[in-house]
This record gives sequence, C-alpha cells and structure tokens, in this order.
Amino acid sequence: MSQNFTPPAPDSYSPVAAPAPARGGNVGLAILAAAGTAVVAGALYGAIMSAIEFQIGYLAAGVGLAVALVAVRLGGRNPLLPVLSAVLTLAGVYVGYLLEMALAVSEHEGIPVSELLTSELVNLNQHYVDNIDPISILFYAIGAYAAFQAARKSAG
Repeated sequence: MSQNFTPPAPDSYSPVAAPAPARGGNVGLAILAAAGTAVVAGALYGAIMSAIEFQIGYLAAGVGLAVALVAVRLGGRNPLLPVLSAVLTLAGVYVGYLLEMALAVSEHEGIPVSELLTSELVNLNQHYVDNIDPISILFYAIGAYAAFQAARKSAG
C-alpha cells in the first residue's frame, strides 16, 4: 500500500532577523568625555593659533567635530547631545582663545603662562572680553554649528 505523497515545496519566504537593539549609551560619561575633549581640543586650537599667529576657522570647526563625535560615540542617540556638543564647543573655543592670549602675554611681558591661567585669569579674561573681534565671534559660531550638525547627523 503505497500512496503517492509529495511533500510541500519549501517556502521561499524567509523571516528577516530582528535588528539588534540600539545601544542607549551613557549620557553621563558622554558629557564628561565631551567636556574633556573640548578642553584638550581648545588648548590645541589656542596653541596652534599662538604658533602661527593667525586664526583659522577650520580649527574651530575641528574642535566642534571632535566634541560631537566623542559625545555621540559614548552617548548614543540622545537628542540632548547636539545642543550639549555645541555648548561644550563654545567653551572649548573659549579655552583656546584664552590660552592663545596667555601665550602671547607671556612672550611679551615675561609672566609665566601658569600664573596667567591661575592668579591672573580674571584680568586675562577681562582683557579678552574688552578686545574681542568679530572674526572671533564668527569662529565661535562656526565651531558650535559644526558640533551641532555633526552630533545631529551622527545620532540620527
């Protein structure tokens, strides 16, 4: 007694594997690391400006890119990160300008940079605020814009 039975053809539809869960990130660590990156990148920005005695907008954008990439890499897809990156970039560019001014004053007046950045910081800051030029404000904007856009596009 044999029956003629053919099994059904294999289904050509294969279910798609579920996507891996999105990494949430650690926002606290991202803030700390981005703040550290802002200080270091800002110091490099100031040192380069002092060495070449010229301001370069691409370097301000570089500070912003570095801060944003660190923030997004560690913080994941948090919508706060673009704004945070822009604010920290403003602080980093400010650090760069203060360091550049401290190096210039140290060279001309003979005052150690460490003293200018500690006990004379209030005077140095007031001198910077009194003598800020429009191109510096533009570079702040360039850096913040670069940070915001890089973080927004990387997190999205």
